[in-house]
Amino acid sequence: MILASDASGAELSLREHIARTLRLAGPVMGSRAGLLVMTAVDTIMCGRLGAEALAFYGIALAPHLVFMLVGIGLMMGVVVLSAQADGAGRPQECGRIWRLGLLDAGAFGALFGLALLPGEAILVALGQDPAIAGGGGRTLVMFALGMPAILMFTATTLFLEGIGRSTPGMVVMALANVLNFGLNYVLMFGPWTLGAPGASLATSITRWFMFAALAGYVLLMPMRERYGIGAPMAGYWHLEGKLVRLGWPMAASFCLEHGAFFAAATFAGWLGAVPLAAYQTVLNTIALVYMLAIGIATATAVRVGNAVGRRDRPGLARAGWVGLGIGVVIMVALMPILYGSSGAIAAIYTADPAVRAIAVPGLVLGAWILVADASQGILTGALRGAADIWAAMGIQAVCFWGLSIPLCYVLGHVMGHGVLGLLWGLFAGLAAAALLLVWRFEVLSRREVRPF
Repeated sequence: MILASDASGAELSLREHIARTLRLAGPVMGSRAGLLVMTAVDTIMCGRLGAEALAFYGIALAPHLVFMLVGIGLMMGVVVLSAQADGAGRPQECGRIWRLGLLDAGAFGALFGLALLPGEAILVALGQDPAIAGGGGRTLVMFALGMPAILMFTATTLFLEGIGRSTPGMVVMALANVLNFGLNYVLMFGPWTLGAPGASLATSITRWFMFAALAGYVLLMPMRERYGIGAPMAGYWHLEGKLVRLGWPMAASFCLEHGAFFAAATFAGWLGAVPLAAYQTVLNTIALVYMLAIGIATATAVRVGNAVGRRDRPGLARAGWVGLGIGVVIMVALMPILYGSSGAIAAIYTADPAVRAIAVPGLVLGAWILVADASQGILTGALRGAADIWAAMGIQAVCFWGLSIPLCYVLGHVMGHGVLGLLWGLFAGLAAAALLLVWRFEVLSRREVRPF
């Protein structure tokens, strides 16, 4: 557990920095991986129904993820402010920050859910084939039902991670995956045979369970008084302004990054059901492994935030560079596994030989994408921990929308490289962002440390 008592960066050895980052990152990895395991199970079970069901799920997942990730970006102020307050010795603020985050999460979740209800019309407007848009639209509507729940669960998870208590989120996610699998079986293959919409409905039901379970833990946890869980809000409403000032730029940053993946998924949909299914297989695998990087990025953000709260510049620098080093080492170590297992991984998702023929080389390229994506993700987390959010957003705007998306279209459609062209376009943007973020964090780590 990483608490405010974390020693100064100058007092800790490199080994201790690594150990503290991994102790916090481990449960976060489990929690984030659990979210993607849920999606992976949905994807695999849709694949067993056929390429059409997999395409329905894949095309609905993309816009749903954009809204969800924008909402998560809006909640990121919760972890930054909680970590900085805890690092500064003001734990009573943390529970108030959580409650304000819950109010925001519920409001934005309801708004985003309503925006997704005209699912088929959204997909038709994006140029999808009417047959794909029909099934994808029904799937998207079912995702909309769980949007408030996933954002309130996220706000609660980020609060707990900000105070160094990341294990409860991992435990809830493990239980949620068991529930989701059972609901999938009943709704997809049981008496109702809802297919892809059944998978997204199961996910929405499970997300409400996740929020209820984790919120219940917070309300009953032994240290609830220390963290001001039930303390009066009088005099603390100004924290909402800080959440908003942090949240909107982070949401824009999430939108820029994941909107690029959504745009690439849209381009894949224009190629047809089989290429779209293959693209979804590759992206789902990449996203699942990337959860390791998300865990490290979150741990890095918390440790950087703690250092900012202590006004500890050496601690900030060490936390960021150690996080980046851990992430790169892990992703490089996984490359041979992804290379050697690409065929087996594709076979898990689908029995369609046409889909597998496209997915296998895509998974090999995905190993390189993961190194670049992990690097830029962890460094973005480090910058967020220090509340240095505008620079990261500018870098992502240039690299993802000025470089990656045009390359995706040119390589995938104009030059006819299909799914592999889309993946090469994504790799180029991610690699450029990683290099620029290295430069930005180097500049930040040499400045005076000031809390947000």
